[in-house]
Amino acid sequence: MSLPSVATFRLLAACAVASLSACTLPRMLRVAQEGQQIAMRPPVLEANGDNVLAELTVKVPAKHLRKGYVYELPLRYRYQNDLREDTVRTLRFLSGEFVYDEQDRNLLVIKQPISFPYEPRKNPGLLVARPQVRRLKPGGKVLKAEKEQLLARGIVITSRLVVRESEPVELLPATAELAQGGTRVLPFFFDQGQHAIRNYLGTNVAALEEFIEANQRTQKVIIVAGHSPDSIDSRDARLADKRVQALAKYYKKRLDTDSYLNSLNSVKFETQAYHRRWDLFLTKVAASALKPEQQDSVVSIINDARGTWAQKEKQLHKLSYFDYLEQYIYPVMRFGTVAVVYSAPKRFDSEIYLLSKKIVEKELEADALTPEELRYSATLTPLLAEKQRIYETSVATTGNWQSYYNLAVILLERSDKEVSDKVRKAYLRRAATNFTLAAHRNPTAQMFYHVADAYHRAGDRLEALQNYDYAVKLGGPRPVLEKIFADKAALEIEIGQPDDALRSLSFGAKNYQNTMNRALIYLMKENYDGAAEIYQEALTIKPNDPMAYYSLAVAAARAQREGDVGQYLRRAVQLDRAYAQKAVEDLEFRSYASSKMFVEALR
Repeated sequence: MSLPSVATFRLLAACAVASLSACTLPRMLRVAQEGQQIAMRPPVLEANGDNVLAELTVKVPAKHLRKGYVYELPLRYRYQNDLREDTVRTLRFLSGEFVYDEQDRNLLVIKQPISFPYEPRKNPGLLVARPQVRRLKPGGKVLKAEKEQLLARGIVITSRLVVRESEPVELLPATAELAQGGTRVLPFFFDQGQHAIRNYLGTNVAALEEFIEANQRTQKVIIVAGHSPDSIDSRDARLADKRVQALAKYYKKRLDTDSYLNSLNSVKFETQAYHRRWDLFLTKVAASALKPEQQDSVVSIINDARGTWAQKEKQLHKLSYFDYLEQYIYPVMRFGTVAVVYSAPKRFDSEIYLLSKKIVEKELEADALTPEELRYSATLTPLLAEKQRIYETSVATTGNWQSYYNLAVILLERSDKEVSDKVRKAYLRRAATNFTLAAHRNPTAQMFYHVADAYHRAGDRLEALQNYDYAVKLGGPRPVLEKIFADKAALEIEIGQPDDALRSLSFGAKNYQNTMNRALIYLMKENYDGAAEIYQEALTIKPNDPMAYYSLAVAAARAQREGDVGQYLRRAVQLDRAYAQKAVEDLEFRSYASSKMFVEALR
């Protein structure tokens, strides 16, 4: 009998391997699924800021493991009547990605966070998994389970019950009799320990260049600069002088190259460097959102005659609210200010409205009216579109902050009248841009609040947060700072930063918006009794508020207090019938949806 050839042996081996693979895949899938346990926390998907977050724990029998193969759970979120699907992630039972269960060593465990972007169109939807086993080699075979597993249905959006009360933004009063000229003040801020002029948020480089190029007749330029109390800024005794010199050198260079009306000989320069000026520091503290007793503690440390500069600064570090000083006060102590005293020729009044129309239509040069007269002409027409064109012309020809501001206000008003969300946001972003240009020409906390507010309304949250932060750093009247912190807290809840929001709320007033938002944070942190108590406080501020009653019903549902759910839902629906439909669609009430109590509450 002849022996088989080498080729025959190879063929038999290949067949054996193929047979093994064909048997292994279904066996692995069956064994893994038979003992599989899946748990998700929270049990219903929940929107947190701009994302949907949850934690998935999967346990499978260890005996399913086979060398060269892997058991997987691809997770997908399906929405819009199963027409759209997003891949979430894939859990793989590979070595290094699972651990052995502490209670049962025969089980393998994977605990992984899952996350995907939230959009209103994704609710309702389904989070599903279709288990599969795969051979670990390029192009290896994959065997999928026959049925998908439903892990979660819909998304809870309670975290989006943020309250934000908008205040009307008024146009600046205009008159054609305003005096010409004045003083232009442009603040600059430096990086810690640095004297180089920076050209990003918190600077006025572009505004300064624009002013010089506008060739206003300039009499005097006053430049001052200081430093913050921190050790890095205080290390260089001449840092404030260097900052003054950097600003003066920059201004003189641009004046020499870009101005034809003014020259280095015709403009008087005055400079001053502020060294170790606690009085400037205390002025900023007095204009901060710190509570009066906190401000008094700072004053006591600074006014103590016994300590040195460095010792007093170290004492500030011991204050429980030093992080406020470090975040909002220290950065604006690293300042430089350029104040320009200038004059402009007086022009005579005329038929302002008719002349402004000709200027807008480019039938006349812009200098037919003074900047004030051109702005004033916008008050003579009731049409928003016409007002907008006048302010746009004023911006293009004068570049003063009042024109930028009023143009932004008109754009806000136009956004309120838009039905299309896309067009509305476009108006809001243009408003934010013009508020920014106004704020860099007239930098106050209130002005930068308007920038943040416009970005916030447009949904541009990062830009809004940066400008809220910058507005606080500028300091201002307490009511202004309290409103800034209130809206900053609302934004921080929206982006999923509840701890930051609580801190911002600590500097706000005890009003309806802040009370509702503090209660919402308690609710999201699963302190249902605390949330209910604060929602009751909101009702003392704004009685018969349907949103407060609805929120109380949500807190009661989470705490499984059925009687309170019915009571509060009934009251919310009595005050506003829209809450009946909202409750029907809200997964917070999924456990009560078919109960008699729920049906009667919504009648």
